[in-house]
Amino acid sequence: MAGIGPIRQDWEPVVVRKKAPTAAAKKDEKLVNAARRAGAEIESVRKAAAGTNKAASSGTSLNTRKLDEETENLAHDRVPTELKKAIMQARMDKKLTQSQLAQVINEKPQIIQEYESGKAIPNQQIIGKLERALGVKLRGKK
Repeated sequence: MAGIGPIRQDWEPVVVRKKAPTAAAKKDEKLVNAARRAGAEIESVRKAAAGTNKAASSGTSLNTRKLDEETENLAHDRVPTELKKAIMQARMDKKLTQSQLAQVINEKPQIIQEYESGKAIPNQQIIGKLERALGVKLRGKK
């Protein structure tokens, strides 16, 4: 054990402190009273619009009025009558049911049902699949 010197102790004091109080703890009434009793300096500031909801409601009246004055009726495009009749006719010519046609184009039967009833929102991808499966041109009469 040559080369090892005498063992020394490190007698430096170790200080363990609590975390600094959070913002919520600074507002806690018990802690504020304890600080007052201890003689600590306390500062309290009242916010200008404290307790009111002015910030949230200031801009809404203008937007609300615009919405109330809006008279335009907005709706999604639907499948035109010519398209739904063409799909139905081509499907009948191929002697396919709605579910068989859906299986051929890899879609749900509900999609074919919506297209034939006119409730679907037209999707060019699905119309393209229908054209290929039925061998009929459904688009282009514009």
